[in-house]
Amino acid sequence: MSNRIRCILLLIAITYVSATEVTPIQKVLQMMQEMAVKAEAEKKEEAVKFSAFSQWCDDQTRIKTNEINEANLKIEMLEAEIAKAAAHIRALTDRIEELDEDVGRWAKDQKSATDVRDKEAADFRATNQDYGESIDALTRAIAILKQQAYDRGQAAPTDAPGFIQRDDRLEESLLQVRSLRLIPQSAKSALTMFLQQPEGTSSQLEGTPDDQLFIKAPEANAYEFQSGGVVDMLEKLHDEFGTKKRELEEEELKAQHGFENIMQWLTDSTENANHEIEKKQVERAETQQAKAEAEGDLAQTTADRDEDQQYLDDMTALCNQKKADFASRQELRAGEIEALEKAIEIIGGQAVAGTGEKHLPQFLQVQQKAALAMLRSNAQTPLQERIAAFLAERAQGSGSQLLSLVSQRVQNEPFKKVKKMIKDLIVKLMEEATSETEHKGWCDTELTTNKQTRDARTEDVNKLNAEIERLTAEIAQLTQDITDLTLAIKELNEAMAKATADRVASKATNEETIQEAKDAQTAVEQAMAVLKEYYAKSAEATALTQQTPGEDAPETFDAPYKGMLPEGGSVIDFLEVILSDFARLESETASAEATEKEEYDKYKFESDKDKALKENERGHKEEKRTNDESALNSAQEELKTTQEQLDKAIAYYEKLKPTCVDSGITYEERVRRREEEIQSLQEALKILAGTDVDLP
Repeated sequence: MSNRIRCILLLIAITYVSATEVTPIQKVLQMMQEMAVKAEAEKKEEAVKFSAFSQWCDDQTRIKTNEINEANLKIEMLEAEIAKAAAHIRALTDRIEELDEDVGRWAKDQKSATDVRDKEAADFRATNQDYGESIDALTRAIAILKQQAYDRGQAAPTDAPGFIQRDDRLEESLLQVRSLRLIPQSAKSALTMFLQQPEGTSSQLEGTPDDQLFIKAPEANAYEFQSGGVVDMLEKLHDEFGTKKRELEEEELKAQHGFENIMQWLTDSTENANHEIEKKQVERAETQQAKAEAEGDLAQTTADRDEDQQYLDDMTALCNQKKADFASRQELRAGEIEALEKAIEIIGGQAVAGTGEKHLPQFLQVQQKAALAMLRSNAQTPLQERIAAFLAERAQGSGSQLLSLVSQRVQNEPFKKVKKMIKDLIVKLMEEATSETEHKGWCDTELTTNKQTRDARTEDVNKLNAEIERLTAEIAQLTQDITDLTLAIKELNEAMAKATADRVASKATNEETIQEAKDAQTAVEQAMAVLKEYYAKSAEATALTQQTPGEDAPETFDAPYKGMLPEGGSVIDFLEVILSDFARLESETASAEATEKEEYDKYKFESDKDKALKENERGHKEEKRTNDESALNSAQEELKTTQEQLDKAIAYYEKLKPTCVDSGITYEERVRRREEEIQSLQEALKILAGTDVDLP
């Protein structure tokens, strides 16, 4: 037996001696039971407290884990957003560079097209000028030739047959035509032959391009005009040059129109490209700004996530330690309870309590048995007893209250009413079976539809309640967090203000102390110089001349006075110590001032950083609370509507319950029992039908 149990038993024995109103066994058992109850209560109380602590650990773990998961999800979203922005910036940059390249290429195309157009225009002007000059020359030549287009009579100044007369204008005009660049070589040859023809000759030259150039004159006139072929040739050239000139002008118009279209397209393309470049540059700048903001938010979210992770790790370690401590304490308490139970077992065993209780009054356990109603011997017959016993047996076997009731009534009712009662019951049961079958089908349909509605609405209500509970708890937690953050920011501001005031006062005190230490050192050095100078002089002093006194004369000095050198030396030593103290005071105060300034600057930096983090966190939580409040209002409105639908379904279900819902027994069980009841009643009728008893 352990020492703990021995102490408990000793305490019980001492208590027993002082308590005479109860038996020893009762007293001991009472005390141990009270101790066991108290130990169990304390164990449960500790378990309840740890359960609350464990729940706090679970809640904090869940909350922090959710916050960390949300932060990780947000970090992933921000990283994806940053990557997307970076890709978009690269795409915009590539597009801008591509457009810049297009603009440069189009500028070169414009210059090239302009150069080609200028060259084509110069060629056109030259060629058009040639055609114009050729047409003018041909026009003049044709006009001069046509002025010669008449026949001369025989009375002409020169009456030689076939005589051709030329003037200088005609020859000059034809020479000019022949010198034109556009005149074909064959026409130039014909004009040369025509000009080389002797004046007055009328014979037709061979080998001319036009066989009709020279025509033999008829004999009617002395001279007929013979240059019709040249005129035709020149007119043909005139028409041909006019046609080509018009075609050349049309081609020039087309070329100019095509050039203008190309230039317009290049100009429009350049303007569109520049406009797109400007838009892309603005979009790239906006994307870069959004990317920078996302990177800042990513850094802040990462810092918050890391802080939450550190808090979670510390809290997890604390919770694990508390859990181990709780398990150990519970094990100790369980051991204590086990010891008490063993002590109770020992005291309450046969060896201790058995003998004492052997002679105590014993109480018999009375068993209650169900008694049948008193049989009235005057109104019963053996057949009624037989039927009543038969129905009672069937009622006990099937659990039918109806058969049990009929069994009692068979015993109590007159014999002549028993048969009619059983028949009526059989008919009634069969009618109930038919009615219940029809009602069962309708009830099944209504109950199934109603259950589906109630289940669906109940699930919706539960989800909405859970969501409302979650949002409410989250809003409460956010509100508490915001309050805590606001209070923390206020405390930071107050602490920073106090630290600043303390720093200003401390700085002033330190500076004053340093200056005073410097002044004290100067004063001490001055005092030391005075004393040292004095004692240096006093060491050189001589003895005073004294008259030798008589024996009865009072005692006088018998040595020269040198001053209080030992005491003086001690004073100087003390002053040197004091000087070193003031020097140390100055040094330590200056060092303390530097240290305090460094600590203040560091504290201010950390305080500003902590304040900024808390203000940023408060802003995020306020935004989150606003969103949750909006979601809570929506969920409450939806819950109100859903709850109304559920209430209507439940109200309808309550209407169905009296007639459609089983009260502890299924429909199949009722059918089975009813069939057994009908069968039992029919067998009872057979028993009645087989008797020879005469009914009164």
